[in-house]
Amino acid sequence: MEKSPEAFRTISEAAEELDVPQHVLRFWETRFAQIKPMKRAGGRRYYRPADLDLLKGIRSLLYSEGYTIRGLQRILKEEGVAYVSGVGRGEIVARKRDMELDGVPRPGQTQIAPRFRGSAPLPGRAPLARPGGSVGEAPTYVHKLSDMQADALKAALRDLGDARKLLDPTSRI
Repeated sequence: MEKSPEAFRTISEAAEELDVPQHVLRFWETRFAQIKPMKRAGGRRYYRPADLDLLKGIRSLLYSEGYTIRGLQRILKEEGVAYVSGVGRGEIVARKRDMELDGVPRPGQTQIAPRFRGSAPLPGRAPLARPGGSVGEAPTYVHKLSDMQADALKAALRDLGDARKLLDPTSRI
């Protein structure tokens, strides 16, 4: 027997409807304060139809549109829950994320860094001395990132660290 569209859903039913694992829904609750399922005794979650619309919008923006957690948090802050829920219901076409604002170059603008083992530094790179060695022997080169790229990389590393903590509670990062 199928539930009516107005019926509340358990976490397993919501996860199945969204095609994501249950732990992903729990993780999203930690990252998006706007997700507030009703909780009964024992902590059992019940998702309202409005919660499911929001979750569908979050899923669409993360998985289909390529937003990061931080980017989606910014969308929720700037556009609001109604916008993301509208995306989830299919009433609003999500605006494409501006990758340059996230510090990520647009496709086709990246170049593969050449492998280099010579003694002359490449443009935009500076040789580093190894501990106990001199700059002249076996130089190591470092690519200089822009501040925006460095911030984007740091944010991605924080998100990966948070995800690792969720997946492996014994890890101490």
